[in-house]
Amino acid sequence: MSTLDEIDLRILELLVENGRRSYSDIAEAVDLSPPAVSDRIERLQESGVIRRFTVDLDRSQLRAGVPVLVTLELSADSVEEIRDDVVAADAVEHVFVTAEGDVVFHARLRANAVREHLDRLIDLSRVDDYEITIVGDVEWSPAVGGAEFALSCAECGNTVTSEGRSERIGGERYHFCCPSCLSQFRERYEQFEADAV
Repeated sequence: MSTLDEIDLRILELLVENGRRSYSDIAEAVDLSPPAVSDRIERLQESGVIRRFTVDLDRSQLRAGVPVLVTLELSADSVEEIRDDVVAADAVEHVFVTAEGDVVFHARLRANAVREHLDRLIDLSRVDDYEITIVGDVEWSPAVGGAEFALSCAECGNTVTSEGRSERIGGERYHFCCPSCLSQFRERYEQFEADAV
């Protein structure tokens, strides 16, 4: 699958609304048979557009804690490591890195120990400055319609069109804009494998 058509986008919208929606329900909405919907969803998974189906938990129902939004101002050389530390923390639900290089995350922390928990979560000596904001309400509403869907070439990053190629290399499916990029990627991959042995 090198391009997504309108039916693929509608299927994605329906799955974003309800990941447990039946193939029959989706088929009725997109005017296809349930097996055809199943095939399309399988291709979307193989291509990497759908990575997994998840459960959206209301964590407030499961444990106590104050929802906070934390913004960390960091030096450029510490952004990746601090981001990885934040991603690994159980209390953290969403992590963002801004264009300016700040790490912003949403978490639920004990009300009487926000600063201590933050200090255990990351090495604050590596943080230039930080801000903690208590969150009043959280709503997550992902939308497929607002984004332009296009697969990116694993070699050069260009958009993969209908002339593109997809191939499974080393157990992963990769997409390429042209045979030349596929060839270059495969050669580099095989060289890395040979060097690793």
